[in-house]
Parts: sequence; C-alpha cells; structure tokens
Amino acid sequence: MSHKRPLDIAVISDVHLGIFGCHAKELVQYLDQIDPKILILNGDIIDIWQFSKRYFPKSHTKVIRRILKMIGKGTEVYYLTGNHDEALRKYAGFELGNFQIDNKLILEVDGKRHWFFHGDVYDVTMKNSKWLAKLGGKGYDLLIIINRLVNNVLEKMGREKMSFSKKVKQSVKQAVSFISDFEQTVAEIAADKSFDVVCCGHIHQPIIKKMEFQGKEVLYLNSGDWVESLTSLEYYNGEWNLYQHPNSTPQPANQEEEEDAELDWNTAKVVSFINE
Repeated sequence: MSHKRPLDIAVISDVHLGIFGCHAKELVQYLDQIDPKILILNGDIIDIWQFSKRYFPKSHTKVIRRILKMIGKGTEVYYLTGNHDEALRKYAGFELGNFQIDNKLILEVDGKRHWFFHGDVYDVTMKNSKWLAKLGGKGYDLLIIINRLVNNVLEKMGREKMSFSKKVKQSVKQAVSFISDFEQTVAEIAADKSFDVVCCGHIHQPIIKKMEFQGKEVLYLNSGDWVESLTSLEYYNGEWNLYQHPNSTPQPANQEEEEDAELDWNTAKVVSFINE
C-alpha cells in the first residue's frame, strides 16, 4: 500500500460529477494519496443541474466510493451545498456519524476562526437570474468538450494545450472584474464577522491570498475546481497550501470512459433520493 500524506484538513469543490468536463479519474488519484482528518466538500460536487442517466461513468462513481471509504475509516466529512447541488439544501443539518450536510461550516483551527461556504450566495447572477446561470453552465460544459477535442489535436501535433475558458476569463474585463468583486465582497464580510480565514469555491479560481479591510486581515482561500484547475486546499502543520494535480489541463476522454457512461445502480438510487 502506497504511503498517504497525512493532512489536518482537505478542501475540494466544484467537482461537477455527471458532466463531461469533470476530471474524476484525477480526483480519485488525489483522494488515494491523502489521509485527512477532515474533508470538506465545498459545493457543486454532483452537478444535479445537468445530471443525466446517460452519462455517469465508473470513474465518477469511484469518487463517491472513495469518499464513502474515507467516512468509514473515520475521516470527518462535511458536504457543504453549492448552486449546482442545491437540491441537497433541504437536508441541511443532516448528520450520520462523521458525515454532515450543511450550507456552511465554521471551525476554529489553531486558534483562528475559519468560515467555509460555497460562495454562490454572493453571486449576483445566481440571486437575480438563475435561469441565466443554468444556461451558462450548459455553455461552459460545451466549451470544455470542444476544448478537449482541440487539445487532442494540439497534443498530436506536439503543440502546447490551451484552456479556452481561462482565456475568455482573462480577456473579458467583466469576468476579471466579477472575480475581483467576488473575492473582495467575501473577504469584507468575513472581516466584518471577525473571521480570520474564509474559504469558498464557486468561481473556479484557486488562490490563497491575504486581504485587509479597516485594519483587519483576512486570509481568503478558494479551492478552485476539478474541471480545469484540478486543485484542492490542504491544511497541515499550521499552514494552508494549494495542491494542483499534474494533469491540470483538459484531457480527451478515452474509449473506456465512454463505454462506462451508463449510471451504476447504487448511484442511481442516491440521485433518485436527492431528487425526491
């Protein structure tokens, strides 16, 4: 058995199980490498918005099984709801052993107050135009599929891969402004509530940075995603670090993945329960 890295806390978000863009195999590799005392699933783990029985490969099911295995071995697992898995919000407060579903989590870690939540509650698009956000989600998934095909061609030509969505975000001033505004809003609220650390997902922008408001310093964290960035946050020995999987650019889906695209029965029962 390979050695697993011990961690005090691991945070992952925006996995989007159930869409083509999800890098489930890489996430399984990552989960097999770590042994956290606490695992925080910070929203959009299952993409219920775009869920379809026609596409839920074995690799996606393996992610769920790995998490269940960690629960069975004593890891405290907190599932914090996001906008793409908002159907779970009706189960907020549910606890079963060392597993808990909620909308936010407050922890005191080494004397510092930490505030974990997905972040969509501070997204103006989500609050005012949910239909537009859902449409954008479908467009994003289509962009990832096209990006994978292009990168497959580039790889065969021996050229460097590219990320369409990252180029769009970097080139569109409104996108850059939105990310900046989101981070500032979250950090300001955290400072006002006397939190030392605030951790979100939602905007798929992995980062660790210190921010200051009215003399109060706040450490802002974002765990990124497992569609493009392939990142997580890790806390160990009193320090937060950002992990990035080596395959952090889109990879073309292989034939085995497509052949396994039928939803397995156990997962079907879970999703059926969620949608009741």
